[in-house]
Amino acid sequence: MESNTFSVKKYTPKDKFLWQAFLQVSKNGTFLFQREFMEYHSDRFEDYSLLVLKKEKVVALLPANISSKTVFSHQGLTYGGVVFHKKTKLKEAALIFSSILQFLNEAGIEKLHLKMLPKIYNLLPSDEMDYLLFTTSAKIVRTDVLSVIDNQNPLKIAANRLEGLKKAEKNKLRIVEENEFKVFWENILIPNLTLRHQAKPLHSLNEIVKLAENFPKNIIQFNVYKENEIVGGATIFETETVAHVQYISANEDKQQLGTLDFLFEFLITKRFNEKRFFDFGTSNENQGRNVNEGLLYWKECFGARSIALPFYEVKTANYKKLASVFI
Repeated sequence: MESNTFSVKKYTPKDKFLWQAFLQVSKNGTFLFQREFMEYHSDRFEDYSLLVLKKEKVVALLPANISSKTVFSHQGLTYGGVVFHKKTKLKEAALIFSSILQFLNEAGIEKLHLKMLPKIYNLLPSDEMDYLLFTTSAKIVRTDVLSVIDNQNPLKIAANRLEGLKKAEKNKLRIVEENEFKVFWENILIPNLTLRHQAKPLHSLNEIVKLAENFPKNIIQFNVYKENEIVGGATIFETETVAHVQYISANEDKQQLGTLDFLFEFLITKRFNEKRFFDFGTSNENQGRNVNEGLLYWKECFGARSIALPFYEVKTANYKKLASVFI
């Protein structure tokens, strides 16, 4: 299997137009891979994104960063992996991946960590990497579980969630789709994360505001109010096939008011009912080894079921194994 027709180069700002243009013709690229999104936390990650070219034309991308001589498909993103063109077939994908591994190996990088793209985000069948990781003896180092609703095959919402809906209607709650992130971040999200997990949101208030300005069709805030007081909310990251819940939070009265049951019944059955998938995200903790059972139960009551998100580690020297795949 000859790979000398492919070349690999590290991304530089001069490549931005090429990068952005390729995402528009890819089968597994989302707005998270656009440079305006990836670079919001450039101060926290050393970029090591790659472009793969064939005769000066981009044929694949790898959004990535480097840390301690290991390259990661990007640690600052929810998901990652190699981004392929819509027309890419299996053998070309193998040549592309071989070229990436060889490039990294020759640069003295021994390992590549790939956080995969959940299949629900693909615009076309795109499991090439699952097979190629097998052939290069990659090992799974972590697996998270996403709770996902398939809107083409929806399950009934459990009665206990509909009870919450009745509470919300009785309390005259209202849902507002707006560009107001500050009231949710400062009054609900940050206090809850600090109190319960001694953590902060992945995105600061300034970061999420800037990202929403850059991606107004993809990042949407829904706030729930009782009279004029915010009592909960959710931040949705929307792609062509998926409405993904990036943040969920409500005040301490959520059970009494039915805040989140009310909000998510609306999001699932009304606002995003024509989106192919509704993704609640993970309920994992401790690097995927544990599941927050209560959170998982709540999501599954809406009809969500599990999809795996694997993380792989592959030795870059194993690019040689791809030479004998095709017979």
